[in-house]
Amino acid sequence: MKLTDLLAASGLGLSAPDNPVITGITADSRAVKPGYLFAALPGVKADGAQYIEAAKAAGAAAILGTTQAATVQSENPRLALAKLATAFYGPLPQNIVAVTGTNGKTSTANFAMQLFNATGHKAAAIGTIGITGPGVERDGSLTTPDPIALAQDLGRLKAQGFDHVALEASSHGIDQYRLDGLTLKAAGFTYLGRDHLDYHGTLEGYFKAEAQLFERLLPAGGTAVLNADCAEYAQLASIARARGQSLISYGPSGSDLRLVKSIPMPTGLGLTINAFGEQVDTILKVTGNFQAGNVLCALGLVIGAGVPVKKALAHLSDLANVRGRLELVGQTPDGAGVYVDYAHTPDALETVLHALRAHTSGRLISLFGCGGNRDKGKRPQMGAISARLADVTYVTDDNPRLEEAAQIRSEILNAAPHAIEVDDRAKAIQMAVKTLKPGDTLVIAGKGHEQGQIVGTEVRPFDDAAIARAALKELKA
Repeated sequence: MKLTDLLAASGLGLSAPDNPVITGITADSRAVKPGYLFAALPGVKADGAQYIEAAKAAGAAAILGTTQAATVQSENPRLALAKLATAFYGPLPQNIVAVTGTNGKTSTANFAMQLFNATGHKAAAIGTIGITGPGVERDGSLTTPDPIALAQDLGRLKAQGFDHVALEASSHGIDQYRLDGLTLKAAGFTYLGRDHLDYHGTLEGYFKAEAQLFERLLPAGGTAVLNADCAEYAQLASIARARGQSLISYGPSGSDLRLVKSIPMPTGLGLTINAFGEQVDTILKVTGNFQAGNVLCALGLVIGAGVPVKKALAHLSDLANVRGRLELVGQTPDGAGVYVDYAHTPDALETVLHALRAHTSGRLISLFGCGGNRDKGKRPQMGAISARLADVTYVTDDNPRLEEAAQIRSEILNAAPHAIEVDDRAKAIQMAVKTLKPGDTLVIAGKGHEQGQIVGTEVRPFDDAAIARAALKELKA
């Protein structure tokens, strides 16, 4: 594609002194090939401008950046990169929905994908667990991929016949303009809790970033799907109305998708929903009362993207749980359940423990740790929550990174003095499984779908679910 054609397609009004053929786009100078456009982005650790000469030496045909050395100059090169990437790697699926919020994004996006597929569309989900869809399974490392990878993934999905995609929109991804090349049909918000303060600094800064999904990214005429029971509802609803967006509110206080009743059942949830004035009863095959909110958010996204209400409602009972999200990985011979969940924030851990208490006739056992080089303030909070809500707490390691694992554990234990400390996560899981009695429930929290444990700078293979299944298998031997 000629550079002038690419710039025109981006709609940014940018110009360049010459018009080479662009063969690819990258923000990594090490990945530059002849004919590439190199995006010299300002970064936290390094400024891409210092790699411009290296990119030119590698054959870069054009440079995007803020300095005089850039052949395509932009005051906001991250925004420009997102729009250039989608223009270059398109066409993209026409029906894209996104969801943000502290927790629930993965389940919501996956439920939306399942509903799209059940109602006759070919749909995929992109987020924390990678790309999921009919015939497509690929692990991922970022909740919201960088704009180049995202455009490439969406372009490939379009080429494979996918016309609907549900995305997780992380606060980092929104703040860094990774989604700005996309045109969204609908956007959802779950709720705001404590997380990512190492990046945003304050909860106010965190919310401001997530609110940009509606204030900047969702166009007029799009549908905002908002949790009516969260503290941020009024502010987000005001943004949506000011932007000319349609509004679907959900939850127990929702006026459009109202949760009338949620009853825990042995293998799922019994729901009563008032959907736009029509009352519907359904049984979900997913565990945990909090999942009712994620299902309603997904339902709103699907309806906002054009699926008829009755058609979408008819397939709620078909929904399946998501990998690593309150996933029942097995049971002991006596019927005690072992769950794996991604809960790694105070709110998420509290929500999961409350949810599983409703399914537990014996002891509720919690096993978790906290990540190193991340928000330290949540460590005692999570310890206190588990001490209050679980009958037994195991404190172990979860991605200690460059911190001393023992120090992290001690900060949790300060608020959970009666917890059992185990310095090896695999050993902790094995110990906890062996203690299970009839009616007990064990939740292994924090890592969910993750396949590694980060110690120092090394990622060591690790899978909570696999270790738990192996421990359960030993009990049955």
